[in-house]
Amino acid sequence: MLGGFFENLYLKVFVNIIVGNSKSTVYIELCKEERVLNSDQEVFATTTINAEMQEFIYSYINETPYYYISVLDTSETQGAVSSCEKSQLASFFEVASSKYICNDKKWTYYTSKTELALLKNSYAKVGVDFIFSPFILLSDFFKDKIAMHAAMFVLIQEDSLSLCVFDNSELLFAKHLSMENYSEGDILSMDEGDDIELDLTQDEELAEIEDLDEIESLDDFGDIEDLDSIDEIDEFSESKDLEEELSENSEESFPQQESEGFNEDYQRFLLIHGAISGFYKDKRYKSAFIETAYIADSVGVSGDLKRYLEEEMFLSTYIRHVDLTTELCEIAKREIG
Repeated sequence: MLGGFFENLYLKVFVNIIVGNSKSTVYIELCKEERVLNSDQEVFATTTINAEMQEFIYSYINETPYYYISVLDTSETQGAVSSCEKSQLASFFEVASSKYICNDKKWTYYTSKTELALLKNSYAKVGVDFIFSPFILLSDFFKDKIAMHAAMFVLIQEDSLSLCVFDNSELLFAKHLSMENYSEGDILSMDEGDDIELDLTQDEELAEIEDLDEIESLDDFGDIEDLDSIDEIDEFSESKDLEEELSENSEESFPQQESEGFNEDYQRFLLIHGAISGFYKDKRYKSAFIETAYIADSVGVSGDLKRYLEEEMFLSTYIRHVDLTTELCEIAKREIG
């Protein structure tokens, strides 16, 4: 009872960090009970933490013991599989070297213990309470669509894609794809029928980490057994999908990408094409014919991506802007209750 009393005396501060190619976005919400009293956001020229970011975060968390710092997992060696049975997981990833969680008793998301420890270590100056999987964010963002029919769902970030195939709430396939691992020549060769093979080589950056077992103490990835506590989100209407099908309104929200030479959206398309080709060919996955693609766009893709998916893969494609910082914040708030 005393805990609840003291909790009501202080604001709850939610710090949410999204890491991009060369910068990090920090979004902060100050809440009292169910109300958001204030919010702030800054972008910092670092992919870990610098003095400016640390000062910004401390300026909000110094006044309350109730603060929660969340990061979206940036590990290259992460993914999701369609089972929670430990005996089946080894067919999809290295169980011993991974941290994995069964979500909703239906499917499992996982990440590398090594990369998770590195991520935790990089924010040691402020601490991290939650490290959320992009597959959780993606499945939550398109929750009503996932429950409807077989479709592909893709979260687009600056340097990666997180791709899932769901059929009536059943996860059939998932892949995390890094754009940084491929040169222009590598991507173009995939268009000639080559299968995508992810380079999951770990960086040799473990000097500062004394013991990988300390990752078990992190109150984030490992403590989220499943997200049953997440409340139902408002359903998306079909009319909203049509309105956000990369219309002129979405162009106002995001400037169109213009690139000289190799088109980043063509690279994204080829990564998606290669992943889906692998899904169709790999007998480990339950097959389903995909006719629809839902894209959660956090970067402002050009109209080319939609055109590639529709003309080359014959997918009815719907693109919707996602603000990763606010989505991350909502998941964190629902997680603590």
